[in-house]
Amino acid sequence: MSDFVMTIAGEAAPTEGTFGVRNPATGEVFAQAPECSRQQLDAAFDAAAKAGRDWKADEAARRAVLLQAAEVLMASTAELAPVLTAEQGKPLSDAGIEVFASAIWTQYFANLDMPTQVIQDDDTAYVELARRPLGVVAAITPWNYPLLLSFWKIAPALLAGNTLVLKPSPYTPLATLKVGELLRDVFPPGVVNIVSGSDELGAWMTSHPVPRKISFTGSVETGKKVAQSAAPDLKRVTLELGGNDPAIVLDDADPAVVASAIFAGAFMNNGQVCSAVKRVYVPEALYDDVVEGLAAHARSIKVGEGTEEGVKLGPINNAPQYERVKELVADALSHGATAVTGGKAMDRPGYFFEPTILTGLSDGTRIVDEEQFGPALPVVPYRDLGDAIDRANATHFGLSGSVWGADTERAAAVAAQLECGTAWVNTHLALSPEQPFGGFKWSGIGVENGPWGLAEFSEFQVVHRSKAPDGLNLNTASLLS
Repeated sequence: MSDFVMTIAGEAAPTEGTFGVRNPATGEVFAQAPECSRQQLDAAFDAAAKAGRDWKADEAARRAVLLQAAEVLMASTAELAPVLTAEQGKPLSDAGIEVFASAIWTQYFANLDMPTQVIQDDDTAYVELARRPLGVVAAITPWNYPLLLSFWKIAPALLAGNTLVLKPSPYTPLATLKVGELLRDVFPPGVVNIVSGSDELGAWMTSHPVPRKISFTGSVETGKKVAQSAAPDLKRVTLELGGNDPAIVLDDADPAVVASAIFAGAFMNNGQVCSAVKRVYVPEALYDDVVEGLAAHARSIKVGEGTEEGVKLGPINNAPQYERVKELVADALSHGATAVTGGKAMDRPGYFFEPTILTGLSDGTRIVDEEQFGPALPVVPYRDLGDAIDRANATHFGLSGSVWGADTERAAAVAAQLECGTAWVNTHLALSPEQPFGGFKWSGIGVENGPWGLAEFSEFQVVHRSKAPDGLNLNTASLLS
């Protein structure tokens, strides 16, 4: 693959330098991506700032452009999905779903109402509460869902009237760069600029004087750095960070049904989902049956290169994450855990790791306490439900969690006790553009999606029209008398 180029001010922006992008199924470099210079980043932010005045003035035009962008995405699935599979590793069918979902999110925001709220209308004054765009947004996206998480930012930011400079992960820049190319004739010049480069480029973006908002999805460690970089300039931030998401199985659950659904919620995208199930708490009476159900799914699922027929799980995306999963599983085994299935890297090129179900471990083991972000799942027994809830909450993370049981009212009552942004009952990873997504504690600041996510890309403005002849409302007059 070749000819990937940045988009700045609506035009292709060639670079002097490039960096290699690896196919995680082979571990080999298969394409070169452009390395953005400081001068080009300045040009991108300058283009976004200049485009902002006209862009924010015409809401109807913004909606029409977003709908057109969604149509282009839908029509470009066959072109984008193979690029996404090659750089990210996910099966080709999943890559196509990601492109489709990106279009669905864009359509949702194109049609989302932005009402102005009237908070006073009497003889004294007419007062409206409106939302105004922030200006230029710096968006930084991760490698697990490069396209979808880009449009979680692009669509609401643009609808709110902002312009944008976006940087994808250096592990997965190519499909995003290709989207920039496909949409050059859709977005007015400068409205969406897409640049690529190493982690240094992200640091330049967050400290740059032009953007008024940073929208970042990634690790807690990097999110803290983003917040520190934004603080001196009081830039607004939305940080969607990591999770160590618990699933609690109740004693009235059906082990077979629960095992199938939890496996899907834990191993989607090969476990590389911030809100995937990361640890499972199971009552002792159901423990063996749930473990065996999970193990059966792990043994039967096909792992391989994303272009192979019937593959459901691809490789881990990159070498550092591959090494982390190996390290966490090895640490668990060294502390007495048992790998009922998997437990080791696969003997083949690339970053493949066997789907792993771990038993014989509890809280205090790294793979239970930390976020593994890969195809390894610890299953922990419990006797007392209150203790299981306490253990589920005893973490710096608070992104999501789920509770599983036949009595849905009881399960919902337990779910309400989880300290997390989304608490599912008898499902997991049920995401939609209509519902807000965010985390408690270290799992983030702010939310994405829905009208609440749209609001994150704007500021309140009170517009007060006095009806009093002397220009003073009654409250002000009483204060001065």
